[in-house]
Amino acid sequence: MIISSATDFREAARRKLPPFLFHYLDGGAGAEETLRANVSELQSVRLRQRVLRGAEQLDLGADWFGQHYDLPIALAPVGLTGMYARRGEVQAVRAADRRNIPFIQSTVSVCPLSEVAASASKPIWFQLYVLKDRAFMRDVMQRARELGATNLVFTVDMPVPGARYRDAHSGMSGPNASLRRIVQAMLHPRWAWDVGLFGRPHDLGNISAYRGEVTGLEDYIGWLGANFDPAIAWHDLQWIRDEWKGKLVIKGILDADDARDALVFGADGIVVSNHGGRQLDGAISTAQALPDIADAVKGRMTIFADGGVRTGTDVFRMLALGADGVLLGRAFVYALATMGQAGVEKLLDIMAKDLRTNMVLTGVKSVREIGPHLLAAPPRADLSGRRSPQPVQQPACEQRLDVPVAGFAERTAAEKQ
Repeated sequence: MIISSATDFREAARRKLPPFLFHYLDGGAGAEETLRANVSELQSVRLRQRVLRGAEQLDLGADWFGQHYDLPIALAPVGLTGMYARRGEVQAVRAADRRNIPFIQSTVSVCPLSEVAASASKPIWFQLYVLKDRAFMRDVMQRARELGATNLVFTVDMPVPGARYRDAHSGMSGPNASLRRIVQAMLHPRWAWDVGLFGRPHDLGNISAYRGEVTGLEDYIGWLGANFDPAIAWHDLQWIRDEWKGKLVIKGILDADDARDALVFGADGIVVSNHGGRQLDGAISTAQALPDIADAVKGRMTIFADGGVRTGTDVFRMLALGADGVLLGRAFVYALATMGQAGVEKLLDIMAKDLRTNMVLTGVKSVREIGPHLLAAPPRADLSGRRSPQPVQQPACEQRLDVPVAGFAERTAAEKQ
């Protein structure tokens, strides 16, 4: 299969993976309305095309928490990434290092922190859930610190697992799940050879390191269900802010009031996210939520966003809606499943090319210049009538030229001085 665009990786991954793994990655909660809205409403964002802006020397870099990165992109924490390619988290962090972007390791990764950190040339970021087992949380934070993790991404939108009905049909869960997975693996020999045979051990590495025994995939769903804590509230989390001395990012914010609460709590950043449509089906899309949140806290904390991002143009749209950076979830795992580390690097190259094209055609020279003034039309309003983002006042260089054409060259020369 020819891979020419970022979206080609999804179909390539579908062909290669056993159905239980593909649908676990590809699916969402309930009827998957929010999952679809993440994609469709982000793609509905229209951009202002500008011409003759002289955008040749482009800066795609981003600066977060005192560190410079080559793209405004990070690889999001995705559970069981190591089941999609041989030692998948290791291949992903190497790809992130090669392209100088952050890799955020999931609590429920296959490869343990120690293995991933040893494969990274830069400090990794680590993602942690709110769990009933506080001893586990303290233990894994301590190990993350000792292994050089600088930033903690704390996921708060999963007090209970979402209703993911597709998993029961695919074999990830449901009747005779183990047998169905074995049969599927036999029918996908490339995956069975690369990951099923040579990608072992297939356990939850961070949890096994804490428990001192193997926590296999059979225990995965049960462990999650038993340990997520629906009773947790902001005041219960102060010990985490006190204990973690690095930067703290709260992931799972979808409302401006929650963003303000995260700021008061002492978070250094947030991820505007509905967990990829995998939690509350019927929640608004990230594209709908982002502008109000940016209005509330932009400039006072770092704003990341995920959900529905499939192309470099989608990254540009998120930045125009108010994000400072964008997390890739499904998109990078599709690429990882298809071609391993090389696939992730190729995906990032394609997205960088998309970004450059968008920057030239909208007349900006730096990622830092991307903002609401580049929106040609707001995203579709939802049924609740939420306020759509309003274009900001255009900077002087963006305002209409009310001078004779004959004087344009002189004016342009003067602006460049």
